[in-house]
Amino acid sequence: MEEFFMNFVWLQWIGTAFGVTQVLLARKNNVNNYIFGIIGILIGIWVLYHSKLYADILLHLYYLAMSIYGWLYWKFGKEKQEAPIAYSTKNEHLKAGGIVLGCFILMSYWLTQHTDSDVPYLDAVVSAFAWAGMWLMAKRKIENWVYLNISNIISIPLLIYKELYIYAGLTVFLFIVGTSGYLKWRKLIKQESYEQLSEA
Repeated sequence: MEEFFMNFVWLQWIGTAFGVTQVLLARKNNVNNYIFGIIGILIGIWVLYHSKLYADILLHLYYLAMSIYGWLYWKFGKEKQEAPIAYSTKNEHLKAGGIVLGCFILMSYWLTQHTDSDVPYLDAVVSAFAWAGMWLMAKRKIENWVYLNISNIISIPLLIYKELYIYAGLTVFLFIVGTSGYLKWRKLIKQESYEQLSEA
């Protein structure tokens, strides 16, 4: 049992390392962030399964799909060229809000009726905002940082309650980088707009 626990802790550390690398690369607008993210996601699924955070497992599977989609979209976009960072359109804001609401309702029902989760509503709201944030990240929209940080700030006490202190520490770090990432992407958007005006 002690050996398993030690391996469990090491898995958290390894997953954390990949998560840190991913978010730092994402902040720099580097498409390779998704490669590190996929590895961290697979490790996270194993850890979360043993912690009975079932909504987070589904969230991680969604992360996996969005990471593959995001890597392709960042690389090629709609016009087979790299997609730029941009602010969300009104329609994208509505879709993101719909993802949050729909995910929360579905997750709350599933967790309360079909699992032994002892924190169903918190688990559901963390997942709901993260689902929307990952969708916006894949679309390379700056608001992804806002949605992901709402998920992060709610997730921190939940992870502490589950005694996943390493992941809680990672989430604090992700919140800080998420704030920094928003400011960095806003600067990049202004810089790109200035360059386009200069070329006109």
